[in-house]
Amino acid sequence: MIYRTSTGLTPMLGVLALASCGDRGADPPTAPPPEPPVNPLVEARCESGTANQYPCDRIDLVSKLEMHQIDAQSVVSDLWGWTDPVTGTEWALVGHSSGTSFVSLGDPRNPVYMGVLPMTQGASSSVWRDIKVYNDHAFIVADGAGPHGMQVFDLTQLRQGGSAPVTYAATAHYDNVASVHNIVINEETGFAYAVGSNSGGEHCGGGLHMIDIGDPANPRFAGCFADGSTGFNQTGYTHDAMCVVYRGPDSEHRGKEVCFGANETALSIADVTDKDGPVAVSVARYPDSGYTHQVWVDAAHEYLYMNDEFDEFGSFSQTRTLVWDIKDLDDPIIASEFLGSTAASDHNLYVDGNLLYQSNYRAGLRILNIEDRENPREVAYFDVEPIGEDEPGFDGSWSNYPFFDSGVIAVTSMNGGVFFVRYSGS
Repeated sequence: MIYRTSTGLTPMLGVLALASCGDRGADPPTAPPPEPPVNPLVEARCESGTANQYPCDRIDLVSKLEMHQIDAQSVVSDLWGWTDPVTGTEWALVGHSSGTSFVSLGDPRNPVYMGVLPMTQGASSSVWRDIKVYNDHAFIVADGAGPHGMQVFDLTQLRQGGSAPVTYAATAHYDNVASVHNIVINEETGFAYAVGSNSGGEHCGGGLHMIDIGDPANPRFAGCFADGSTGFNQTGYTHDAMCVVYRGPDSEHRGKEVCFGANETALSIADVTDKDGPVAVSVARYPDSGYTHQVWVDAAHEYLYMNDEFDEFGSFSQTRTLVWDIKDLDDPIIASEFLGSTAASDHNLYVDGNLLYQSNYRAGLRILNIEDRENPREVAYFDVEPIGEDEPGFDGSWSNYPFFDSGVIAVTSMNGGVFFVRYSGS
């Protein structure tokens, strides 16, 4: 999720020049023959620092689909995952400039592109497309897309198979928002939170536009929350968030539905239990902020991990990840700052157990061990676009999905499609 008003997003071409061997009956060459072309679709273990042509450490390549193989016309952006509770098949839901593609991982070494849900009719193509899942339905939004609204898609349709690829239609459409930067879902409560809403409908200041999705095919507006002390325009704009039923050590808030918002200029914590009367719990700022982009909390609700998308352009020559101690929700504090091994801008990150999975744009997927919550350490990486330096900028990996039971991790490459990889470390 690049800052919404940024300009100059120029996809890197990422074209590899591959030489072909001469005819079998030709004279012997005066120089050693070129290496045969590398097939980027072939499964490969990470050995001696590469898996096929991709730089890596303890992450193996399982498979890859190029952009044209998922009908992506331009930038591949966000993605999410779904596991069919009936068949057990894992699915990657891949967002791109013109729609959402559905990829079956029944055999992750041979992923199958099954079809696409095009963007809402009348909407504009957009590099920002975000997807989350609740109750076997996908909820999809797009920013800078005009009257896109929120698409709802019944994922059980994917079981029908048929002659792929299929062009699907939305199951339902929620039009009380237009362009939306991101969609957040609390699967435990059945509420969705459209954030960064703009250009139509109920904006909620760009903050939390709350939607009851208990009946997925009939989403209903539930209320707004925005902390006007945050955001560059002081409207409470939320770029991304995570909402949970809080079970951490702060007894005052235990059992409440709490949203942790990345609000451009600060961390915003809100109690949204009462949708008619949500309240601000706290706002926390930090030194050398550039753009407060995205957050994720650990399972114990004691620590929060934050990426700042712009700080590598300013005060930091290494990727900075902020570690917040949130044991007291009324007074969150910075516990530590982790500086990565490259200078790449950081983007989406997710926590699963003791591992933190970061999509760090030009440095690709980075995995951190956070068993010691306040002292992360990098244990693995996989660079999906190994061209140029791992420096600040907006090419490479936009996002990843590390929650499949199979251990397969889906990783988007903005200019290269979608990768499926596996962490080989302990």
